[in-house]
Amino acid sequence: MKKKGKVSLASVEGGAAVAAPKTKRRKSVSLDKKKAKAGWLFVLPFVLGFVLVYLPIIKDSIIYSFNSYTGNRATWVGIENYKTVLTNSGVIQTLTGSLKDLLLDIPAIVIFSLFMAVMLNQKMLGRAAFRAIFFIPVILSTGLIDEINHTEGGIISNMEESVNTGSTGSSATDIIGAADIAKLFSSMQIGTGLVEYVTGLVNEIYGIINRSGVQMLIFLAGLQSISPAIYESCSIDGATAWETFWKITFPMISPMILVNAIYTVIDSFTGSGNAMMNKIYDIATNGGDFANSGSRAFSSTLGWIYFAIVIAIIGVVTAVLSAYIFYQRRD
Repeated sequence: MKKKGKVSLASVEGGAAVAAPKTKRRKSVSLDKKKAKAGWLFVLPFVLGFVLVYLPIIKDSIIYSFNSYTGNRATWVGIENYKTVLTNSGVIQTLTGSLKDLLLDIPAIVIFSLFMAVMLNQKMLGRAAFRAIFFIPVILSTGLIDEINHTEGGIISNMEESVNTGSTGSSATDIIGAADIAKLFSSMQIGTGLVEYVTGLVNEIYGIINRSGVQMLIFLAGLQSISPAIYESCSIDGATAWETFWKITFPMISPMILVNAIYTVIDSFTGSGNAMMNKIYDIATNGGDFANSGSRAFSSTLGWIYFAIVIAIIGVVTAVLSAYIFYQRRD
């Protein structure tokens, strides 16, 4: 008698049943899972550093902001430190000035970097050299060069000051004045506020260039990711350069505008030249406006207030710009 059994595949050859060999099923890993795994490996050093180094520091800073210190003795005071900091006139004045500078800097830096990226993306002789020249200020502001600058008596800072104010240090050497702008816009019914804004931008052109290097690179990467076939189609349809920019280039580059706006906010609020950052450092080291009250607690308190304000501004910028962002579908 033949034993009954399950046969997955059989063929009849000469009256005999031959069972097909069993095949082993391989566990296939999808491409998305492979990319996710590679992404986690890429960010693993940051995650480890954040958990092991930054997280304990953040925890201690939060504890400091809710305590009052007499020597090394801590006394829980709740939100009293926050009330004291928020009612300090010096803090309010410095914060207001920082916010005003930010409102002026974001449009100027983003627009200038986009304009220069479009120009540097064109086919021209010496394009690589021009790109390097515009990125030099970013290299000069890095940690090592900045340290050399301070060690050598601030020679780079002195050169920047001489460019901005002239060798005599007089404001009379500004590139243009408010009177010049007012004369230029006299027939356009332009308000004095806009005149002063344009004047400030022109006279701070060196600072704008100095802080636009990274944004230029981001815009250049976005511009180079646009398919040339799209521009060829526009050229065949008879679109002008102006129409191509506003209907093709600008929408395709709009995600990079959001990225650069957020980067500019963070860079402006955390830069070494930011008045609020200097005030937090002054309170932490010398006591500043709170010299008689315990600098450790109030510097941490002001730091967390400042952090909350920065996050709120980033949220507002993201919410406003996201309504106008175009994301290309790659279905």
